Amino acid sequence: MKRRDFLRTIIASGTLIPISEVFIQDACRKIESRPNFIVFLADDLGYGDLGCYGHPIIKTPNLDKFAKEGVILTDCHSGGTVCSPSRASLLTGRNPFRVGIYYLIGGGAHLHRKEVTIASLLKEAGYDTCFVGKWHLSQIDEPDSHQPTPSDHGFDYWLATKQNAFEGPENPLTFIRNGKKVGEIRGWYCDLIVEEAINWIKNRPNSKKPFFLLICSHEPHAPLDPPHYYSDMYYGSEIDRMAKNIRYGGVDRDRSKFFGFKKYYYGTVTQLDNAFGRLLKAIDDFKMRENTLIFFTSDNGPEVPPSYIPQPGEEIPTWVKRTQRCFGTPGVLRGMKRSVYEGGHRVPGIIRWPRGIKPGTVSDALVNGTDILPTFCELAGVPVPDDRVIDGTSIVSIFEGREPQRPIPATWMFPAGYPGPHMAMREDSYVIIGWFNTKERDQLWMDYIKSARLEKFELYNLRKDIEQKFDLTSKEPEVLVKLESKMKKLWAEIQSEGPIWEKWTRK
Repeated sequence: MKRRDFLRTIIASGTLIPISEVFIQDACRKIESRPNFIVFLADDLGYGDLGCYGHPIIKTPNLDKFAKEGVILTDCHSGGTVCSPSRASLLTGRNPFRVGIYYLIGGGAHLHRKEVTIASLLKEAGYDTCFVGKWHLSQIDEPDSHQPTPSDHGFDYWLATKQNAFEGPENPLTFIRNGKKVGEIRGWYCDLIVEEAINWIKNRPNSKKPFFLLICSHEPHAPLDPPHYYSDMYYGSEIDRMAKNIRYGGVDRDRSKFFGFKKYYYGTVTQLDNAFGRLLKAIDDFKMRENTLIFFTSDNGPEVPPSYIPQPGEEIPTWVKRTQRCFGTPGVLRGMKRSVYEGGHRVPGIIRWPRGIKPGTVSDALVNGTDILPTFCELAGVPVPDDRVIDGTSIVSIFEGREPQRPIPATWMFPAGYPGPHMAMREDSYVIIGWFNTKERDQLWMDYIKSARLEKFELYNLRKDIEQKFDLTSKEPEVLVKLESKMKKLWAEIQSEGPIWEKWTRK
């Protein structure tokens, strides 16, 4: 922060005290020494999709090297089991149902203006802020919707699509830059947003100011269509042989009909790794490596492969065409995207910060998407909002080899039209899984969400049973009773706080 900017801030705040030149210099040095923050959020990337997380085929050299330079998290989770809820949690530090993101945006649902985001907190504290990529938290492509944009949630600069590049990741058509539609941009989605991010870092007016950058890729979400030189890397009988042993969260992957399409998914992940590598190189070229904290993770587990088999002569539905190339894996975990079992929300998580994290570290501490806000606040010296519930907790202690304290248990939910289960809550090594009562046929969605009751449970010890094969409800009844009571109480609190969207009153 320049001296005149600092003085301007002091004057604007109404602080009328004598300020010495020495004080100003010291304050500016403290501001400029705070870490830069970059979050790189992949889309639908599974826990088992990277080389450093055990994938036997997909090549991810940049992320594998990145993992050796920082801490690799073996128990990292997205804040939700599907796209919009996870993004809301990341920005606010709150359970997505508290902020009204019960499923994907639509029907009036969006991240409300009253929510406080990590971007707005850091901006007020002197950070430059930038968002590039998939937003999916409001109708930014519909000016008449009057819903907040990234600008309203604390981002100085943004280039975003409302949701995924459903027209295809090459030459996307729907980017909006700072409120103005851009039209077609030549190139692939992940490459374009990384290039935009690098240019933003390079061209900031004051390069000494700390910054927060949130990069959200389309990849490896469907549709999948990487450049041929990526997909062609994954062709051959040896790859076919190795791929037959890969697991899909307990879902039966139809290998006979779609098996040849795996090269598109594998190639897309390698393309994403390459784009991430260019970002890392830029940070090194800009001499920012030592004091830039970079967090790479995913918004939920991998897409469920299609089980739909069309009849002879029948046109294949669009959703099947999009997802038939999805070959993401949660590794040994149970469940995939939209599931509250581990495979739906346990995701890759790697953090590098040379100034504060010892290289080659592995942590098995629980980390959730809600933890980003309180963690960055602590490192930036910014108070966490105390006028609302913050579900996350700071994980700075992990960098020092200690377990973080978690006053509010981590929870994950997905009740919108899904047959269940609907909620998971974690405490230590135990996770309790809950089902809501069945929605009545004529019941309005908002009424259902506001009245849903937990009525059936499963219990697992993840330290002993990471695959969630053995339900302990009958073997450890005391643990079940304790966690069931806590889960019902927490759900009631979240349920009562979540806003009502009038357009969600349809049946």
